Order: sequence, then structure tokens, then C-alpha cells
Amino acid sequence: MRWVTAVVAAGILAVLAGCGGAAAAPWRLVIATGGREGVYYAYGQGIAKAARERLPEARPQVISTGASVENLRLVGEGRADVAFTLADSAALAFEGRPPFAAREPVVALARLYENYTHLVVPADSGIRRLPDLKGRVVSLGAAGSGTELIATRLLTVAGVDPKQGVRVRRLQVGDAADALRGGHVDAFFFSGGLPTGAIADLARTIPIRLIDLSAYVEPLERRYRAFYEERSILASTYGLAGQVRTISVPNYLVVNASMPEERAYRLTRLLFTRRDELAAAHPEALHLNRRSAVSTYPLPLHPGAVRYYREAKRQG
Repeated sequence: MRWVTAVVAAGILAVLAGCGGAAAAPWRLVIATGGREGVYYAYGQGIAKAARERLPEARPQVISTGASVENLRLVGEGRADVAFTLADSAALAFEGRPPFAAREPVVALARLYENYTHLVVPADSGIRRLPDLKGRVVSLGAAGSGTELIATRLLTVAGVDPKQGVRVRRLQVGDAADALRGGHVDAFFFSGGLPTGAIADLARTIPIRLIDLSAYVEPLERRYRAFYEERSILASTYGLAGQVRTISVPNYLVVNASMPEERAYRLTRLLFTRRDELAAAHPEALHLNRRSAVSTYPLPLHPGAVRYYREAKRQG
């Protein structure tokens, strides 16, 4: 009789496990983002909140980082499970080109939204175009960030030596905004979604301008591959005198290729089924849609993400 009872109990536990009951093992979910004042961090907090509520076995933790380049290394080394990155940085990691010493085992869950490159100066600054940065104190973004990568590329195609032509600072966006406000830097770069909180806060305290970068889209595409597009930042975004043309780069959400398929599937599904909740963390989440989410070149989609998109397509 005791043997029968044990068999029945084991069967009940197996059913509970199959139904996602209490027997499901917990799993770590470290989300690598960026600076605390940027969109990545807010979006990452939204994903963590949704995971706590909808994936009860997940143990989410959001970490602030230097952003894209550092995030790709963290995922490749297994120190983070999910990360935000710019497409141009992701391409270098996937192909094993500098600043990466070898190919990183990263794949994508989704293309999320577009980052806009900001070059911010005081409204009364004499800086009107990229060559005017020569000899100036300029923040190129945090060390290990996608901002640093694109700022370095922009200076290069504009004929400004990014190592010797400017006096370089490497600051997170919040620190860069504070430094501009205090007169400690003449300009700073930041690649982020709209609006970026630190820049919006800065614009409420001092008059600022954004530099038009549209002339460099084609030179960047020719030299570094076609990840860059011309976009405009509306005047209302930061209370500017008029809209400003700049450069956009797609953002991807990436994981290690070794992530279990079921986990990747559930994370991808979470992005779409809880999109409105994620938008409460930052409105850029509203730009997520299945049609564009699969466009993650050159990164392949994780098989779990492919499973979700195929399933969603069948269901209409």
C-alpha cells in the first residue's frame, strides 16, 4: 500500500511539474542594460517586473553597465543572461572584430526600437558641426558603450582624430549632462531612445542644441556597413528650436546561443504579451512589433524566438 501511495504521489508531482507548478526549478535572469539614466535601464526594469509577475520561476536582476560592448561580453561570458545592444556593436561581436578579440556566442530574441545619436552642446556654443569639436573637451559616452563606438566612427569620417583631435572624456549620459551643465565638457555624444531622461532633464535647466549629423550617414554606411539611417528628433522631444536630423541604429535584445529553447521562447513571448506593461517603464517599448522584430541581421534569431514568431504567425 505504501508503494502504491508513493507511485501516485510521484505521478502527481510529475503532472505539477509539467503544468509549470511549484516543482519548476528557479532560474537566473540577469539583464544587462546601460546607465541608470538611459532607456536600456528603464526598459530592463520593465522586463524584470514583467518576469517576476509572469515567469514565477525566473529570478530577474537588472544590472547597470557601460551598455552595448560591455553587455555583449557579459552575455558571451555567461555573466548576463539577456542584454540590450546596438546593431553595429552586435555585428562586431558576432563576427569577432575589434573591439572583440574573438566571436561572441550571441544570438537575438528581437529587434526592439531605434536609437538616435545625440551630439549635445549648450545653445550658445560655437560648435555647429563635427569638425568644430577639434581641440574641445568631449564625452564620447561610457567606456564599453555603443555610444563610444559610433562617436569614434563619426569623428573618424568627419576627419577628426578621436584619440588626439579632441580631449576625450568617457561618461555615462547622466554624468555627461552634469558635466555640460557645469561647463566641464563642451559637448557630449549619446545614442539612445527618445526621450532620453538625462537629456530631457538637462534641457529643462539650461538651453541646449543638438548638432545635425545627417551628412555622415552615407560615409558611415560606406565605411562600416549599412546599419545607419537618417532620422529626425522632433523639436518637442527636448524643447528645441526646431527638429534636428541625425543618425539612427537599431537595438537588439540578445542572449547566449546556449540558452535553453523553452526559456528563450518564454522570454520572447513575454516581450509581446506584456508590451503595454513594458511601455509603462519606457514608451520605446511601444515600437516593438513582430514584423520588424525578426530583422536582426547579422545575428541569427535564437531557436526559441523563432518558435514564438512562427507560432504567433499561425495564430494571426
